[in-house]
Amino acid sequence: MPPEPEDYDAILIVSFGGPECREDVIPFLENVLRGRNVPRERMLAVAEHYYHFEGKSPINQQTRELIAALKRELEQHGPNLPVYWGNRNWHPMLADTLRQMKQDGIRRALAFVTSAYSSYSGCRQYREDIARAQAEIGAGTPEIDKIRAFFNHPGFIDATVDRVRAALSELPPNAQQHVKLVYVAHSVPISMASTSDYVQQLQEVRTLVSRRLGTSNDALVYQSRSGAPGQPWLEPDILDYIRDVKQKDLATAVVVAPISFISDHMEVLYDLDIEARQLCDSLSLPMTRAKTVGVHPKFIAMIRELILERTSGTERRALGSLGARPDMCAGDCCPAPTRPIRQQMPR
Repeated sequence: MPPEPEDYDAILIVSFGGPECREDVIPFLENVLRGRNVPRERMLAVAEHYYHFEGKSPINQQTRELIAALKRELEQHGPNLPVYWGNRNWHPMLADTLRQMKQDGIRRALAFVTSAYSSYSGCRQYREDIARAQAEIGAGTPEIDKIRAFFNHPGFIDATVDRVRAALSELPPNAQQHVKLVYVAHSVPISMASTSDYVQQLQEVRTLVSRRLGTSNDALVYQSRSGAPGQPWLEPDILDYIRDVKQKDLATAVVVAPISFISDHMEVLYDLDIEARQLCDSLSLPMTRAKTVGVHPKFIAMIRELILERTSGTERRALGSLGARPDMCAGDCCPAPTRPIRQQMPR
């Protein structure tokens, strides 16, 4: 039985945020790391990744494009709700956006978070940041309800399949005999992964997409590991796995699909388009990289469908065996790891 429809008067897009010029890089990274035990030399090393692109992360512009596409979708098909945007770590900051929403008379909004999966860093931490911004604004701040995790929604899977299929078609004909499809996700500490369904959800996406593409020659690997060297994180690392593919002759080419990201932001550009590609070139291993879902029409239509679940009580669609995630997370859902971890560093 579908849930009863609820009244909302706005949509809030919540993203990670990123710098847009060289002068933004250090203040941005300091925002990300505030209160975290990360050596400054590590922060400066990550800053160099941004400087490689003149200090500009593509994430803010891609969020603008997503918002523009969503506004068109809502204007054409409804519901006719205003769309606001607030970031966790760079302008427009969440607190500033909630302050504007309060001034505009917004009472209750649905938040779409640009993270498809359940984990502390991918879900609960966003909710904590929203709550912190609400506390900063105080009385009259809008009530915010987060839209459910959407990793197994048909719209996300369909868009991902299209992106991977396009990448497969870009391989040279002589490299297509034995292709390894390498799904890549952001690594997290084992202590964080153990408190959520993150890995299980990633495996579900891998299964659903590969089944649609008619292949079983695939793997799930990880990127962007950070933190203390002795702390266990999800493995294998993408670069280590590529070396294995070549050394063990597992494929004539690889297609890399970053399934834990919805946009081609800095970690995708640096870790995959630069580091992984340079490694593949050095090994004479052909590689193509699938685009993230971005503003794929099926993905934008999915966001509208998730909105309608809450505003109109429409069907809660999900593929695979895990089912649709609940609208309201349990109080103990995806807790922070019990032992201190180093903050994940943006790349």
